[in-house]
Amino acid sequence: MRISPQIITRGTESYQTSFDAMRAFTDQRTAETPDQLWIVEHPPVFTLGLAADRSHVLTPHDIPIVQTDRGGEVTYHGPGQVVIYLLMDLRRAAPGARLFAREFVQKIEQAVIDTLAAYNLAGERKQGAPGIYVTEGVWQGAKVAALGLKIRSNGCTYHGVSLNVDMDLTPFSWINPCGYEGLATVDMKTLGAAAVLGDVQSLLANQLIEHFGRPG
Repeated sequence: MRISPQIITRGTESYQTSFDAMRAFTDQRTAETPDQLWIVEHPPVFTLGLAADRSHVLTPHDIPIVQTDRGGEVTYHGPGQVVIYLLMDLRRAAPGARLFAREFVQKIEQAVIDTLAAYNLAGERKQGAPGIYVTEGVWQGAKVAALGLKIRSNGCTYHGVSLNVDMDLTPFSWINPCGYEGLATVDMKTLGAAAVLGDVQSLLANQLIEHFGRPG
């Protein structure tokens, strides 16, 4: 029988602390190590993906910049944002079969879409641009959730997904989010959702578990 990922709530901690812990967990895990979802909230930080162009950090002010080993470009994490790190073994992440990277990303994105739908918000994928984007209204095309993942050759993953709930969005204007100049970034509060951070953390974590329990 497949075992669902454990949910680990880590509270508020620095990005570097989470990053170091993710790598240590993945280095030490065995075939029997349970998969985990880490729920965390970070103080303000800009993070760079492996191939990120540092010039996309326009004016960092006093916010630290951390180089990571995830995919993707530059993004911002800060208070009022749900961050869930997925420490999973894709060789056993789907019922009866290995989960491949594309399916892994699709399941994460669908979990975000379904979480937004619970607050009567519509989100969609964009081809070639991982993350979730607003589909309607004055904020159509704005990014509300970002993905950045590391998948090791043995199928073990870390890093994950962030969903903007109730944030100071100003720091997003100090970068080219995900490497796209002028990309608008929005949060659920601005879209009209009266969402409590802890509730969204729990809902998204449970949506992820539900989607990883479904075949296909």
